[in-house]
Amino acid sequence: MSVKISAADIKKLRDMTGAGMMDCKKALNESEGDFDKAIEILRKKGQKVSAKRADNEAKEGVVIAMVSDDQTRGVLVKLSSETDFVAKNQEFIDGVEEIAKAALANFPENADALMGQTTASGTVKNTIDDLLTKFTEKMELTYDHMEAAVVAPYIHMGYKAGVLVGLNKSGDGHFDAGRDVAMQVAAMKPVALDKDGVDQSIIEKEIEIGKEQARQEGKPEQILEKIAMGKLNKFFKENTLLNQQFVKDNKKSVKDFLQSVDSELTATGFKHLSIG
Repeated sequence: MSVKISAADIKKLRDMTGAGMMDCKKALNESEGDFDKAIEILRKKGQKVSAKRADNEAKEGVVIAMVSDDQTRGVLVKLSSETDFVAKNQEFIDGVEEIAKAALANFPENADALMGQTTASGTVKNTIDDLLTKFTEKMELTYDHMEAAVVAPYIHMGYKAGVLVGLNKSGDGHFDAGRDVAMQVAAMKPVALDKDGVDQSIIEKEIEIGKEQARQEGKPEQILEKIAMGKLNKFFKENTLLNQQFVKDNKKSVKDFLQSVDSELTATGFKHLSIG
């Protein structure tokens, strides 16, 4: 015997889930009016929609950076979406913040472990499934974390990027200095902390580019290596965090800025996630 589904029931399910009217009607018919089953049907459909959209690119989304009350631990959570419309939706932003809180509370090693952590919706996976059901867009979770004597966060305008910076010691003004350096990372996108952290393949590529540029300028073959090394040192200055000009005072490097706060202060690492 079929159950009569009223317009009020359909609206109620739509309000509960944010799913489309026709999808709600079909789910209620299939579940014979059982709201819990209908929500489960919609959730499964949301997962199917996500799978069908696997070829679509999730280039929008939200990045949240969050640190513990004692400022020694930090997490970065990025949930990508397909459209800016979804990324700007407050319910989507709230969902990513919920995931970040679960990450900070439990500090899992990786994104797979994060999926099972407890949230207000049950687990991180449940939270993402709920967002999939509501927005029916492909979503991808990225997660990173950091521990240090001080961890300072920065979230770029519109949740488009998040940064964590670790410092080697705590003290008066150190957290604020760390936030300034985190802003530097978002703005200048360094490839490493210092030259020792630059991948060897990048170094070799920069040397080769430097040699070829000098060759094109007609420089003698025997001095190409020396010219290339000079260009490499310029690359280190422009692309490694501690050696970059400090954006708030370009007369100082980031290293100099930190030492002006505390002669022993330095950055021990950084994490950077951005949209796109």
